[in-house]
Amino acid sequence: MMNSLEAVKTYRKKFPEAVIYPDSVTAQEDSVLFMVRLGQDPFLVISGSNFYNFDGENVDIYGQSFFKCALTHKNAIVLRKQFPFTKPVPIGKENSYGLGDRLGNAGAAHLKAIRKTSFKPVLAQQSIRELERTGRTAAEVLDAAGWAAFREGYRDGFGADGDHLKTTEDIDLMMKAGYTMFTIDPSNFVVNEAAELSEHELLSRTEKLPWQILQTEQTAFLNEWHSREVSLPDGYSLNPSRKEILAGLLKYGNVIAHTKMLAEYINETYPNHPSELELSVDETDKPTTLFEHYLISSELQRLGVELVSLAPRFCGDFEKGVDYRGDLEQFKKEYLHHLAIAKQFGGYKLSIHSGSDKFSVYRVIGSINKGAVHVKTAGTSYLEALRTVAKVNPSLFREILEFSKTQFETDKKTYHISGRPEQIPDVDTMRPEQLQELLDHDDTRQVLHVAYGSVLHGHGETSKRFKKDLMKTLRDFEELYEQNLEYHFDRHLEPFKING
Repeated sequence: MMNSLEAVKTYRKKFPEAVIYPDSVTAQEDSVLFMVRLGQDPFLVISGSNFYNFDGENVDIYGQSFFKCALTHKNAIVLRKQFPFTKPVPIGKENSYGLGDRLGNAGAAHLKAIRKTSFKPVLAQQSIRELERTGRTAAEVLDAAGWAAFREGYRDGFGADGDHLKTTEDIDLMMKAGYTMFTIDPSNFVVNEAAELSEHELLSRTEKLPWQILQTEQTAFLNEWHSREVSLPDGYSLNPSRKEILAGLLKYGNVIAHTKMLAEYINETYPNHPSELELSVDETDKPTTLFEHYLISSELQRLGVELVSLAPRFCGDFEKGVDYRGDLEQFKKEYLHHLAIAKQFGGYKLSIHSGSDKFSVYRVIGSINKGAVHVKTAGTSYLEALRTVAKVNPSLFREILEFSKTQFETDKKTYHISGRPEQIPDVDTMRPEQLQELLDHDDTRQVLHVAYGSVLHGHGETSKRFKKDLMKTLRDFEELYEQNLEYHFDRHLEPFKING
């Protein structure tokens, strides 16, 4: 058997044009494994006598046997079995970063950035909506994360988040693929107008809540909450009126019941599957008040539901692809109280949804240096891919941007966003460096951000061509692409280093 250095040298001598990823070189038993890229295609290469049931083909190199394996789903399953560090695990209540990868090629750069910090990566993070819009499967997303971990030799554990799950069928899909974090999205059950209703109407409508699931009844609930003195660990007191209690109950009563049912479904249907639960209540018309946050957490604790993280709807605007828009002093003040509530109910993480590019918020949270945080990003990596394309393939970038502008009015409907396509300059005469600068403008970022599904999967032959050309460009200029991504996420993570 050759040692690791000999195996790599022999392969490089035969294929000098190959890109060999040095951090992937792994010696195990009688074999050496490493990842390479030949031309457009990445492979796993094995030298030695044990091929671990991978699918592949024998390649004779100077009388030595090598085994070349495509990065298929079947081989990803074998990889997870043989190398457990490529399999996702629950992260727990540690600082963590969700690193959505809509193209399936950003994971290595994500890990290069994350390993400079103490944050844990949630490397596979996709919502049902993202899967539908990209045309990918949950398994494909998880496989890409595992190959990235192997390529970078990342052995510190990563999570996999089935994001914005609404039904048991959504949970089944992510469980089957092997995900370990399950983010419940109960937005269909939120009663946004509750605060505007009269006390009489609130009483009438809360009578119809699923009290059997909530394991109490209306009168007992109101009596208990009206007599409760709510004091947070930071000394702040909550003194909700009877109407505020009723409004919070109506707004989130079905949310609490739905979350309990899905949590029970996970525990009863998949008792041996390692899993952790996040609750997302950020997609509401108005911010989550401190009392509403307290009510949700208190009731879930009473019902035996444990959260690893919770995403409130914070004050201000968390629009996709751009920095926070709002009063940072107010955000800081309220965030500290939200932290105190999280501490009182088990110390779960506060989760920042639509977390991409919220640099001013990162600085606030980093300066607080208390509690634990989870940040979710997704579309920002796609935008960095387009930044790379703008530099090296400007004609393709121009096409994608112009097409995205035509799709904006349709694609923005499911997003909280205020981009204005008409504010984007005419790109036909712009130089490549000017095209790259467009990726720093809010309107361009938001138009490109929301149209990713139309570009990648939504319009037949047009989308097929876009995706083919986009992926080829990124493979041809992989080093530049990964440098752009790593730098971008260094910027995301740097403000948290005090906290991390």
